[in-house]
Amino acid sequence: MTRWLAISNRTNSDVTIRKQIWGVPKRSINQISKTKPGDTLLVYVGQQVIDRDTTLPPAITGCFEITSEVYEDEKPIFTAPPKLGKEVFPLRIKLKTVQVFDPPLEFKPLIPRLQFITNKKQWSGHIRGQAMRAIPEEDFALIMTHSHS
Repeated sequence: MTRWLAISNRTNSDVTIRKQIWGVPKRSINQISKTKPGDTLLVYVGQQVIDRDTTLPPAITGCFEITSEVYEDEKPIFTAPPKLGKEVFPLRIKLKTVQVFDPPLEFKPLIPRLQFITNKKQWSGHIRGQAMRAIPEEDFALIMTHSHS
């Protein structure tokens, strides 16, 4: 079983939680094609500036079990960030909710203890530019433990 970190934003994380679907662009076929039913997906959202006084920190919003093989669907349910234009994230997998983290679990306090982040100062490089990545079992366990505290 593989543990996945899905890199998203709050808008699309809400879609994932509501519809129990995760989608990626076609260029991310190499990552999503390695997923299997029974794998686990944690949804990571980056920092988001709401207004001058409010910035939401990077966080994990939920944990899901993958329940399907990859399939293609062009129905626009996700919102593409401006730089991706009309991207619909057509490569998709169905999910079953394990836990929605309410409030979302702040990511930065976990960084010193996460194994997949080898460069703690430039940590965003381990996440940026990817739709999803596999993470070690120990990191998954750490995140799940903190989600209950």
